[in-house]
Amino acid sequence: MDAIRPVFYVSDGTGITAETIGHSLLTQFTGTRFATDRLPFVDSPEKASEAAAHIRAAGEQAGCRPIVVNSCVDASLTARLAESGALMLDVFEPFIEPLERELGQTRQSRVGQAHGIVDFEAYHRRINAMNYALTHDDGVRLDYDEADLILVAVSRAGKTPTCIYLALHHGVKAANYPLTPDDLEEERLPAKLRQYRNKLFGLTIDPIRLHQIRQERRPNSRYAQLDTCKREVAQAEAMLRREGIELLSTTNTSIEEISSRVLEHLGINREMY
Repeated sequence: MDAIRPVFYVSDGTGITAETIGHSLLTQFTGTRFATDRLPFVDSPEKASEAAAHIRAAGEQAGCRPIVVNSCVDASLTARLAESGALMLDVFEPFIEPLERELGQTRQSRVGQAHGIVDFEAYHRRINAMNYALTHDDGVRLDYDEADLILVAVSRAGKTPTCIYLALHHGVKAANYPLTPDDLEEERLPAKLRQYRNKLFGLTIDPIRLHQIRQERRPNSRYAQLDTCKREVAQAEAMLRREGIELLSTTNTSIEEISSRVLEHLGINREMY
């Protein structure tokens, strides 16, 4: 069996930028298994050396060269990280020289500066959207008038993480509704959702993968049985197609792609934060 390649997202800030870009890159290589870790706030020479030692040790343990996706803006920190022997992928480096040439000025490489531009209106929009996603998760609240969109799917098909991603990265108020066995038996859109038809987007999932996920949550329960998963997925897909609701499988689709497709289909244009 091939070794699992260690990957580190390293930053002088939160590391979310490096992680987002790195994850998008890694999804292009389905033939390799990766073990990822985020190392945030590496903002001093001491922390960079400590991170390099940690990365080097992980590579030795795995028996293969680690990969570092780096968003540190200080070149001296990057140099220390490179002492790990890892493959270094710098998030900003390919763009700096063309920008310096275009703008006629050199960058100011101060630690943390890349994360210092704060749009407070956008920040509050994300916070409000996150609160909305949490209070309207899994059908807890059904007052969807303020929702930008509503994800509909059977339990454990990926609704909650997608809603949280949409809130955190796009400031979108995303609710989600779980299709219960009673809903599925009726073979039509639940009455609570009909008035919000233009906000709906359906998610589905491979029944075998759903069975695996549910087994982790409730081992050997009726809820997790493969037959239950097959039946619920088939009923949900049939209902949503019959109702003309757009449907997307989450089985082999990254959360970034799911979110982009949902926003595009519903015509929601939000910048990514």
